[in-house]
Amino acid sequence: MNDLFEQINGFLASFFFFDIFGGKVEGGGMPFIVAWLIIGGVFLTFRFGFINVRMFSHAFKILTGKYKTADDIGEITPFQSLSAALSATVGLGNIAGVAIAISIGGPGATFWMILAGFFGMTLKFTEVTLAQIYRQKRPDGHIMGGAMQYLSKGLASKGYAKTGSILASIFAFLAIGGSLGAGNAFQTSQALGALKERIDLFDGYPVIFGLIMATIVGFVIIGGIKRIAQTAEKIVPLMVFVYLSASLWILIVHASALPHAISLIFQEAFAPTAVAGGMIGVLVQGFKRAAFSSEAGIGSAAIVHSTASVKYPVRQGMVALYEPFIDTIVICTMTALVIVTTGVYDPSGEFANLVATKQGAALTAAAYGTVISWFPIILSFSIVLFAFSTMISWSYYGERSWTYLFGEKYTIVYKLIFVIFTVLASVTSASALLDFSDLLILGMALPNLIGLYLLQGDVKANLDLYMKKLKNGDLDREVIA
Repeated sequence: MNDLFEQINGFLASFFFFDIFGGKVEGGGMPFIVAWLIIGGVFLTFRFGFINVRMFSHAFKILTGKYKTADDIGEITPFQSLSAALSATVGLGNIAGVAIAISIGGPGATFWMILAGFFGMTLKFTEVTLAQIYRQKRPDGHIMGGAMQYLSKGLASKGYAKTGSILASIFAFLAIGGSLGAGNAFQTSQALGALKERIDLFDGYPVIFGLIMATIVGFVIIGGIKRIAQTAEKIVPLMVFVYLSASLWILIVHASALPHAISLIFQEAFAPTAVAGGMIGVLVQGFKRAAFSSEAGIGSAAIVHSTASVKYPVRQGMVALYEPFIDTIVICTMTALVIVTTGVYDPSGEFANLVATKQGAALTAAAYGTVISWFPIILSFSIVLFAFSTMISWSYYGERSWTYLFGEKYTIVYKLIFVIFTVLASVTSASALLDFSDLLILGMALPNLIGLYLLQGDVKANLDLYMKKLKNGDLDREVIA
């Protein structure tokens, strides 16, 4: 079975990661899927007049409930939807992925990661707005939204019904596979790996951890999106607060090294000396990290944002701007600064073995441990919390995709499969399966961005109408007193 997955992985990787420069650029190639995301983010940012900057403060007002109206329709609040989406993205990518990107591409990868997060804000705005425009309220009261809906219904409205249906089905299939693998099995495996070094019981009997995790996750996800959102809005702020507090303390301790670290990041972004070599290589490391971290352009978060209770589709799109900002521009950047200022990424330094073997989580733990000796213990338990939060949100992405393909009455089948995968992941080694699911998640960007390109006119029309109402003061008059 592993041989089969490895063959499939090789085929998918050869497609998504083929070098668009054909190996003619010295110092690194540009994978197709990375270029696909870069072009989409840049184009849409200019198309909507840098919406990620000019509506940033307005989005915060929406998030805090200032523009709540009697006509709002949805299952959860805008803040809950943002929390649920963040719970899927704030996690192991912020801890391990950033360290790997810097160890391969050098400090300069941080600059390109921040830039990718900046353009990713517009990608999130676009896909979430479309998810709100084309969402559908089912007979049971649940909302069906996300890329499946705007690819099928949106493209049908443009005369491409068959193409839209095919793309939506492909997206749903990829999302289901990604949710079971990277959104579940990988999270369980990493959480177990972090805890079994601290708790001998889990080292000797890993199935016990799997059963505990499956029970807790099952309790949350069987309750549906409302329970998922209520859980997420409680644990996500706590996760972010603990992690950022530790990061700030380390940066304060290393305050004298901070100016040099920032200078190094900008210098090596354009004149790198790291293993990746060449500006293209470092750029790719930064953009890949941002894509995996915030999932901007992947289309996954649009599924949960479609359930938010708002009157205007662009309103939730603006709330979604904060997702890549918090996840990538704030949290990933803080992680990067800690790693650079502490110097743990040096391939000839004390932690050379961790750098060489690409043990990102361990390298990040080592960076924090240089100042806070006991923090690696806290980080181990934080990884479990990060994994749990990712699992409950990705379970919803997979469940909605499953429902789109097979119908609402078979939802419980998916949830049971998801819980079973949690247990299996604790007792089996499935590295090839995990690589396979990672490729499926990246693959979601292909049909999703086709939809964003073809339907961006609908977003522009909704945005122009909203801005006109905002300018005339109509939106203020709609607010519930």
